[in-house]
Amino acid sequence: VTTISISTRKDGDRLVILVEDDGAGIADDEKERIFERGYGKNTGLGLFLAREILAITGISISETGVPGKGARFEITVPEGRWR
Repeated sequence: VTTISISTRKDGDRLVILVEDDGAGIADDEKERIFERGYGKNTGLGLFLAREILAITGISISETGVPGKGARFEITVPEGRWR
């Protein structure tokens, strides 16, 4: 990974925060598994806890990148949760 970019866009009344890199990306069969507790190289808690904490506030996170072209995380903030 040599570049990480963070941007935002509106999707209707929702705010979408995009975090992207130019690395190898995430394989399609791992896009949900990376959010499982214990999955990964270290403790396996990072993305698991991020998703759990965001969910408490009604915010969602998903990986939507293209394998081979970098990871892309979309954090969706619903209407009324941002201004």
